[in-house]
Amino acid sequence: MILGFKTKLQLNNQQRTQMAKHTGVARHAWNWGLSLTKQILDHNQNNPEEKIKFPSAIDLHKWLVALVKPQCPWYYESSKCAPQFALRQLRDAWVRAFKKTSQPPKFKKKGRNDSFTLDGTIKVIDHYKIQVPKIGVIKTYERLPFGYKPKSVTISRKADEWFISFKIEVEPNLTHKAVETVGVDLGVKTLAYLSTGVSFEGARAYKRYEKRLSRLQWLNRNKVIGSANWKKAQLKIAKLHAKITNIRQDTLNKITTYLAKNHSKIVIEDLNVAGMLKNGKLAKAIADMGFCEFRKQLEYKCQLYGSELIVADRWFPSSKTCSDCGWYNPDLKLSDRWFLCAECGSFLNRDENAAINLSRWSHHRTQACGQVAADSLG
Repeated sequence: MILGFKTKLQLNNQQRTQMAKHTGVARHAWNWGLSLTKQILDHNQNNPEEKIKFPSAIDLHKWLVALVKPQCPWYYESSKCAPQFALRQLRDAWVRAFKKTSQPPKFKKKGRNDSFTLDGTIKVIDHYKIQVPKIGVIKTYERLPFGYKPKSVTISRKADEWFISFKIEVEPNLTHKAVETVGVDLGVKTLAYLSTGVSFEGARAYKRYEKRLSRLQWLNRNKVIGSANWKKAQLKIAKLHAKITNIRQDTLNKITTYLAKNHSKIVIEDLNVAGMLKNGKLAKAIADMGFCEFRKQLEYKCQLYGSELIVADRWFPSSKTCSDCGWYNPDLKLSDRWFLCAECGSFLNRDENAAINLSRWSHHRTQACGQVAADSLG
């Protein structure tokens, strides 16, 4: 299977300058191509009888070489791959926009999502060095998969640190599963509650550093935009945001790896996270937990470790149904943290009750599918 590999780079000042130049070239090519394609679309809309064919990525690059590079000689200080891939990505963004699967592309601004892509003579020299075109040999802090030659690499900046990412092909690592089926209930108070009785607390990284972040933003409110002090303050804010993200990612990685390695079948709910974020009182806590990232990591790790991920129906009442007798309580509120069954007298934690119901959902679904097949044959 194909996995993405991303690690931090160990750069000197000269290499950092080269990275910034490549990022600037890629951003300039993207903005130039976006401006040109928007003009073509406006022309086609206003003049339906004299439509111009929408350019491909190859057409855009030919026009860039003929029109832009002679006027911008600093393009030649960077690899030719940076503007090429920027125009390819722009074309892909327009294709997604035409298919109504995403919003139209926007102009890029310096310092926001800075990245560029390279290909060519890329080679992993040893476990801590990789050679990329134009920049040369760069070091990493983390061990690289030695002996693998990636087709392309993407270098991006987060705060003041640079990262390199590329795809690698790995064999699935089938591990011994201690538990056959486990239900996982995600929540705000407890990030993940398992049907086996194990629970995992969320990192709550944003809540932990919210006051410090608010303080930095408050101190930056009256600084002149673009000044040296403004840039220093922006860097401090970006570093703190990166720290919050890293803490959240570390927690989610540890939980999802534990689940995928030790459980054959993992049942989770199909949560409507976008709708949940519209709740003004809980939106901040929900976003701080990272439900979408939890599911995304669990999907590829189940493939990596030979587990099966089962997503229960969104409308399955896991929290309002008794896990012992099946009694349904329509009056259960979000503030009720314990479930008391009026039929059998069962009294247990709300999240544990939901997790047990999720663990049994796959079994009931299999029985229902079997009954439907038998009825159709009969």
